[in-house]
Amino acid sequence: MKNWLKVFAFAAIIGTLAIAYMWFFVYNKPHKDFEKANPDYVISAAECYNHYSKDKNTEENNYTGKVLQISGTPTSIESSDSTVVVVFAFNSGMFGDEGIRCTMLKSHNEKAKKLTSSSSIIIKGFCSGYNDTDVILEQCSLITK
Repeated sequence: MKNWLKVFAFAAIIGTLAIAYMWFFVYNKPHKDFEKANPDYVISAAECYNHYSKDKNTEENNYTGKVLQISGTPTSIESSDSTVVVVFAFNSGMFGDEGIRCTMLKSHNEKAKKLTSSSSIIIKGFCSGYNDTDVILEQCSLITK
């Protein structure tokens, strides 16, 4: 009976250590700060959209999951509650404008709302992919020249 208790105590200690390891190194991992991150690619907005719209499979392997710094002239600014999206439109499709949609960080919302369609800007953000109409950038920040 005492051997059974020792085996159970040993298994409990190993289980506790495994849970602690998972908590500290998987769930408690700090998130990447995309505002301060160095861009993996520096590219114009038109060039980025053309790469995705012409050959989705090849470019998805290059840009998706990377930090992009894009430059260009925005077409419109969309805002809803606490979300601001800067839109670079290059085509007019069946469901509206097609291009690049950049969801801004909350700290850059006010600056983004003040943008005009005649101002050339630089935006850095995380590319989450292409949905057959738009290239999606998330966690975006405005870069001052």
